[in-house]
Amino acid sequence: MEMMADLRVVVAGAGGRMGAANIAAIAATRGFVLHGALVRPGAAAIGRDAGLIAGLDPLGVLVSADMDACLEGADAIIDFTAPGASVALAQKAAQRGLVHIIGTTGCSQADDAAIRQAAGGGARIVKSGNFSMGLVLLADLVEKAAAALSEYDVEILEMHHNQKVDAPSGTALLLGEAAARGRNIPLKDHSVRVRDGHTGVRQPGTIGFATLRGGNVIGDHMVILAGPSERIELNHRAQDRTIYAKGAARAALWAAGQPAGLYSMADVLGL
Repeated sequence: MEMMADLRVVVAGAGGRMGAANIAAIAATRGFVLHGALVRPGAAAIGRDAGLIAGLDPLGVLVSADMDACLEGADAIIDFTAPGASVALAQKAAQRGLVHIIGTTGCSQADDAAIRQAAGGGARIVKSGNFSMGLVLLADLVEKAAAALSEYDVEILEMHHNQKVDAPSGTALLLGEAAARGRNIPLKDHSVRVRDGHTGVRQPGTIGFATLRGGNVIGDHMVILAGPSERIELNHRAQDRTIYAKGAARAALWAAGQPAGLYSMADVLGL
């Protein structure tokens, strides 16, 4: 039987913390080879060996800001960057028929529309607010709990490190979408992002979000379902970024066998 060739992966955002975790995961996982390490123009990491960026021995792949050069000959992109960069990479992935794993958060409706268009144009895209397999399973539980406890108030609390630039987190929104699906309502019409001053009583059927930032917290999330005589709390605490990197690698391997389209981590896990 013919052996499948290793998946040649470009890690975008290679100079950041998630980039380093993704490089390490690709280097450590059978079936993958690091093909390129991409950063934004002017980044300090340009020209360095990607292995050294990730705290490994040299891998023989130099960090570059040349998107087209990095993607030449690649099979897949793992991308935890910024919305504009992810849209540009999705368009390149569509042109080249690549797998594109997107962990970028803070995307606008226009960004998401452009990514969907790229998926329809030939890219195999897995986009998720969180690539932890435990968190994806938690979202499934949240959907079921929100449906079963339909009269309970839903509140979502999240905390991240002090360098995170978007709020609520992509994971908090993923959990909010899960709760909204459980109640068959659109999240955008029922979410409460800010409470300040004399707000009046809580409106029934809304889904509230609270955001905390500080220190080096990787990611804590709590979904609270509050009823008249009890409170259910569903928690997830990330202790290491490797959970996201391993999930992204798993998604890339799965997507390599799929037709062009836009997928989620629920699809990857068969939920």
